[in-house]
Amino acid sequence: MTAIRLVVGLGNPGPEYQKTRHNAGFWLLDELAWDYKQSLRAEGKFFGEAARASLPGGADLWLLKPMTFMNLSGQSVVALAKFYKILPDEILVVHDELDLPPGSARFKQGGGHGGHNGLKDIMAKLGTRDFWRLRIGIGHPGDRNEVVNFVLKKPRAEEQTAIDQSIVAALAVMPQAIAGDMAGAMKQLHTAAK
Repeated sequence: MTAIRLVVGLGNPGPEYQKTRHNAGFWLLDELAWDYKQSLRAEGKFFGEAARASLPGGADLWLLKPMTFMNLSGQSVVALAKFYKILPDEILVVHDELDLPPGSARFKQGGGHGGHNGLKDIMAKLGTRDFWRLRIGIGHPGDRNEVVNFVLKKPRAEEQTAIDQSIVAALAVMPQAIAGDMAGAMKQLHTAAK
């Protein structure tokens, strides 16, 4: 069992993006920081906002929100991971997922990027796709040409409620996932957040 040492929430910086679907990773990371009683602070050398939480047993967990805009997220992830010698399988990236409906959340290791520019850049900069992901469902507009417009808009009220519920369900299993029991965390989450 490999413990998670870095949790990255993906999103775009700036108030105009704050409530958009593409920022689901930021939403979860903010809640996770709150759970660990940490404040994210701007860290220039990591191109983002970061916080360090102490886990039971004395291990450190890094929380990171890249402030580079989505398509350059890898720059921030690699800067922190290299500095603290964190391996790809010790990284969990939280991101919005078009292929899951609002209200669902899924863990996954490896795989493609599905057109997600944040994942695409992290894979390119890390040189591997073998990191963990937590996919927060936001639904799909139904037309590929509408995707960019869709992810940069606010969810409808009922979608936001469903997304918030999936984030709560994901947060409930995060201690288990971070401790390295991904199988247990997956089983619980995939049953709870359909």
